[in-house]
Amino acid sequence: MNLANLSLLVDIIEAGNLSKAAVRLGVSRANVSQRLNQFERELDQQLLRRTTRQIEPTELGWKLYEHGRAIRQELLAATESVSSLGQSLQGTVRLSVPSGYGQLTMSSWLTEFMQRYSGVTLEVVFDNDIEDLLEGKVDFAMRVMTEPPPHLVARNMGPVHYVACAAPALAQAGGMPSSLAQLHRVPLITSNLTGQKLRLAGHHVGSSAQLRIEPRLMSANFYFLRDAVLQGLGVGIVPDYMVREPLQRGELVRLPFEPGSLDFLSTNKYLLYMPTRYQTKAIATLIDFLLGKAQEQGALPDGPR
Repeated sequence: MNLANLSLLVDIIEAGNLSKAAVRLGVSRANVSQRLNQFERELDQQLLRRTTRQIEPTELGWKLYEHGRAIRQELLAATESVSSLGQSLQGTVRLSVPSGYGQLTMSSWLTEFMQRYSGVTLEVVFDNDIEDLLEGKVDFAMRVMTEPPPHLVARNMGPVHYVACAAPALAQAGGMPSSLAQLHRVPLITSNLTGQKLRLAGHHVGSSAQLRIEPRLMSANFYFLRDAVLQGLGVGIVPDYMVREPLQRGELVRLPFEPGSLDFLSTNKYLLYMPTRYQTKAIATLIDFLLGKAQEQGALPDGPR
């Protein structure tokens, strides 16, 4: 059996269809289709059921995929062992981090990692999309979400709690809220998704009254939101990592909301990667490094999900 054909099958199944596999391999779709057809003729067995948009492996296709994936990962591990013998940690790691947490917290971690491991090159994408990981454009991704996708390996980096805060001058002016029921009284600054959750929560606060919680400013740009809160434009309902340092410096004050009243907004931070993709020593080292930094910040104990 031709190992190149077996590797091609792995690429097609992991990509999800022939077109994406062709892009990943840098060849035409016709070339991929021709090689796959030749492989199936050699075996006299169908390996994939193909439609215009997706593929579905047959029973034999799945078995050969498992074998091909294991063989390829062993070859990659052996190649890396030979090339790195007697050398410091080397290689390129491609990762995707969310625009908010990535810029506000992870940027300093990544520069520290590069200072520690001078032989490692990082390609960092600041994006909130998961498609880069699924399509193989990055080796792993960090995402903030309620639950990780079940088909990915998820390493828990700890919870994201939300806080209500304001600039000192605004807080001293009085009329600051201390509960959800009072949020409609003040100009509110938050993200788009959090704004949606707060609107829904407003319909359930109190007895029969429906409180219209309407943010004055919403954006997916967390730097922009933080600056607006710092400038006293309104009360921020934001993730704790966004305002940790301004709160410590006294540039913002935390409003006295009842403990647990914003828990319905909480999410988690996860490092995500494909269970089928080989991890070089550089990738594994960076993942462990980032988990360690998260634990230093008081995150939950690390572990796979």
